[in-house]
Amino acid sequence: QRNEILEADSLTEQIANLRRAAITDVVRAQVPAESLEEQWDLDALQRALKDEWQLDVDLKAKVAGSDSITDDDIVDQVTAAADTMFKAKVEQVGAEQFTPFMRMVLLQSIDTHWREHLAALDYLRQGIHLRGYAQKNPKQEYKREAFELFSQLLDLVKMEVTRVMMTVRIQSQEEAQQAAEAIEERSERISNVTYTHPN
Repeated sequence: QRNEILEADSLTEQIANLRRAAITDVVRAQVPAESLEEQWDLDALQRALKDEWQLDVDLKAKVAGSDSITDDDIVDQVTAAADTMFKAKVEQVGAEQFTPFMRMVLLQSIDTHWREHLAALDYLRQGIHLRGYAQKNPKQEYKREAFELFSQLLDLVKMEVTRVMMTVRIQSQEEAQQAAEAIEERSERISNVTYTHPN
């Protein structure tokens, strides 16, 4: 049982690291590192956070209300909001119920993208000898491009797992029952429809 607790803590920490890295990447796309406030696109950032991550943070008000806010402060505020939102979801369900879901999402994402990565490496291996015609060392080029593919794999897993964790909707038993009843009611209305043709 102690090992299970340690595994759950380790998984929670891994998911937290993925979330923080993914959110940082999203923020840095609109608020570059060591940039000035005039270079920031806070409207696009707020839209992306709300539409893609269901994270509602009023960054414009925080920037307007502060005299000396930095790009690192923006990253910290968005990361803190994401952590708070995620903790609320875990508390709503309970860590013992949410941990298997986190494990399943992480493993499924790694499994899917790892297979795609192996296929990409095989495709790269088949054509790498052509680099010799461009006066490049095929072995070195393979290492370099394989490393780039692996970096892309890690980024894909990070973004996908974080997006699922941030956008998953937690429903109570009553809400799930109401949704099921609404679906049944719609299907009954559809089944009562009759189709006629003039011929």
